[in-house]
Amino acid sequence: MTPPSAPLFDIPAFLDALTSRPGVYRMLDERGEVIYVGKAKNLKKRVSSYFSHKDCSPKQQAMVARIHSIDVRVTHTEGEALLLESQLIKQYRPRYNITLRDDKSYPSIYVSTHQPFPRLAFHRGAKSRSGRYFGPYPSASAVRESLKLLQKIFPVRQCRDAYFENRSRPCLEYQIERCTAPCVGLIDEAGYAEDVRDTLMFLEGDGRQLVDQLARRMEKAAAELHFEKAARYRDQIASLRTLLEKQAVHGEHGDLDIIACAIQGNVACVQMIFIRGGQHIGDRSFFPHMPEEPTPGALLQAFIGQYYLGKPIPREILVNHPLDDQSLLETMLSEHAGHAVRVSARLRGERARRLQLAVTNAESALATRLSNRQDLHARFLALGEALHCPAPPKRLECFDISHTQGELTVASCVVFDRQGPVKSAYRRFNIEGIQPGDDYAALAQAVSRRYRRIQAGESEPPDILFIDGGKGQVSAVSQALAGIGYPNIRILGIAKGPDRKPGMEVLIPAESGRPFMLPSHSPALLLIQQIRDEAHRFAITGHRQRRARARRQSTLEDIPGLGPKRRQQLLRQFGGLREISRAGVDALARIDGISVQLAQRIYDTFHEQET
Repeated sequence: MTPPSAPLFDIPAFLDALTSRPGVYRMLDERGEVIYVGKAKNLKKRVSSYFSHKDCSPKQQAMVARIHSIDVRVTHTEGEALLLESQLIKQYRPRYNITLRDDKSYPSIYVSTHQPFPRLAFHRGAKSRSGRYFGPYPSASAVRESLKLLQKIFPVRQCRDAYFENRSRPCLEYQIERCTAPCVGLIDEAGYAEDVRDTLMFLEGDGRQLVDQLARRMEKAAAELHFEKAARYRDQIASLRTLLEKQAVHGEHGDLDIIACAIQGNVACVQMIFIRGGQHIGDRSFFPHMPEEPTPGALLQAFIGQYYLGKPIPREILVNHPLDDQSLLETMLSEHAGHAVRVSARLRGERARRLQLAVTNAESALATRLSNRQDLHARFLALGEALHCPAPPKRLECFDISHTQGELTVASCVVFDRQGPVKSAYRRFNIEGIQPGDDYAALAQAVSRRYRRIQAGESEPPDILFIDGGKGQVSAVSQALAGIGYPNIRILGIAKGPDRKPGMEVLIPAESGRPFMLPSHSPALLLIQQIRDEAHRFAITGHRQRRARARRQSTLEDIPGLGPKRRQQLLRQFGGLREISRAGVDALARIDGISVQLAQRIYDTFHEQET
């Protein structure tokens, strides 16, 4: 008789051998996935506490039951352990940790100072290009609003380099006095450089000093009888003063972040207000993932540790609750930032009022979130009832196809759970090797690729699979899943009803094939419409991006009858593809060598209808 094998994870032996030094521990399940990351001043004491079964919450007991192994990394200090813990949580997003979901890079303003005529632009991602970057800003809309305001005050170009280099006449921005047309030589490098210096000064936070400089220039221009120039300086000063008054935060001169949290049940909102150089540049709400209801101090500590990794850190952070280990976090942030960082929770006067405003905004955003979540939960329950499911569904997927006359086909897959869209699980598939325009084959290919990965354990399977289409699409998907040996899954087609009106959708189940409709006011139908529309949006966006990449390479080259000389003539006359795409047939036909028939072909190329 074969003796029973030893357990894969011998807890007593592991704890006996564990060091008492500071460090980080990672708990892994039987599939090797990290389910929890923690830091400790004394690893032996902290890890042992999980297995003592004293005062453990039900969720902690459930976590311990899933532990298959523990990986330990020793550090020199507890501060190093805290930094490493934040990095690993962001990397693995463990199920039982408080995690910051929205972890995309933050946008900034980019100035290409290395060019003779620098450009102002929106930037997100790695700062690999030469030039200067200002930010980060709390959102893309904050950057775009700032660029719009800057363009009204300082006429520095914001067009792309390819567009700038191919201009033969000033564009509309010059006509409305938001650019000085350096592309066609209407301003020299010295004059343009002055506008760039003013822009940089403003972005660096020296707005008051800039107003003084402009005032001196205005007086000088007036004394020299250059009244138009003096009037321009006057208008710039007036616009700058108005902008600075709107953004100024009374009593603040440096960089400061205000962070407030509100918690209700297992849902939390963290509200941030960003102040840079004494100017309020925006605010933002975050909804961290929480495995259970933590204390406000623990939530803020975990949030701050993760949020500031890889981002500039202000010298002071105001919070609405004392942190669990404030001194340790301040030490970690100071080392990471290269300057002293102070976290303040007990405030008075104007700062206390600002913090209270952040708390009010956090509570309001949390109330809205809870209302939306309850509404979404009710829609899931209604969907389960409408489809006679044994239990309400927890996860839904929907596929859609987008292409232009069969070319550059893209399939989308979007995922919803009871908290709403799961955007980290969204996927797009570039469809190749099929007959152009064959939506059935495109869906079959996309679904096969998706569900082979689910079979391999790369993603969680849905309870219901929706297909934007009718019986043919549903049949193609059913056959594709049968072909890869995927177990039974509920498939539902969403066909457009009479006159393609919302609320008249026809639902086609794969099992019976008998179409049916839900009442137009049904919460279940609203959920189906929501996921269908999201899949449609995601597919069209992917197709447009793919088409734009292809057009940048070969749009004009693929037009019959349009040779190299005529292409060059078009680009020279219109200044780039964007202007050609906006031109009508008559305008195109006015170019030498372009007949009406060829102009029509060019126009049709840029205005094909999408499906």
